Amino acid sequence: MIHLDKQDLLLLFDKELRRDLQSPGYQREENEYLVRHVSMHGDRGFIIHSNLNEDNARNVIQEEINHFNRLGVGFEWKVYSYDKPEHLKGILEEENFSIEPRESLMVLEIKDLQPHSHWDEQTYIKEIEDEKGIREIISLIDTIWEESHEELGDRLWRDKQNDPESLFLYGIYDENQLVSAAWMYFEKNSSFASLWGGSTLPNYRGKGYYSSLLSVRANKATEKGYRYLTVDASPMSKPILEKHGFLCLAYSYGCQSPEPPQS
Repeated sequence: MIHLDKQDLLLLFDKELRRDLQSPGYQREENEYLVRHVSMHGDRGFIIHSNLNEDNARNVIQEEINHFNRLGVGFEWKVYSYDKPEHLKGILEEENFSIEPRESLMVLEIKDLQPHSHWDEQTYIKEIEDEKGIREIISLIDTIWEESHEELGDRLWRDKQNDPESLFLYGIYDENQLVSAAWMYFEKNSSFASLWGGSTLPNYRGKGYYSSLLSVRANKATEKGYRYLTVDASPMSKPILEKHGFLCLAYSYGCQSPEPPQS
């Protein structure tokens, strides 16, 4: 099996998780400029891949705003640091998109995962499969970030019901209290499993829970035959992931559209 370098990994990621992505619960729509995903359940949509230039960027962006306005939902335009034109993020900001903090696109070939010395999976990590557990995850995230993630909870529970083998969720409990949680999607027709979450209550940080949740998900991905893990990492998570062997391939920005006008 060939060991890919950073550039080849980025090309593979770009093809499988941007240009060709099939996301559960979303209708994939492609034109000559971009790949758009429209929710089948009235949730926010997203644009995951685009190929624009200086001449057409503003017109295409306005067309997408109009398209999602007609649907009555907002959307995220995901911008990566290698996208064209080079100042795409700035153009979106000028078009009244709100730009979320920079994240690092991290990828790991699972066989290169550095061992985690504090991992004791059986003792305190629980796989979460029911709606009650998913609502506990959302309550945990709401507490940490001080904002509502109800739509995320609805989507996780819907995806877990519709295709239980595509989504695995894990929590760490102190007695009956959920104190840390993370989940993972197995992407269709892809070499990548994508990691999400990794949130821990402040009083429980520094105990290796993030790394423990990483390890249990890596094991599950190996069991399912996936070769790579990928995650959009916050500045807090990036050094932990680097310690475990993840490579930073690029940077990403979630750019949130202006809210559609109320009808």
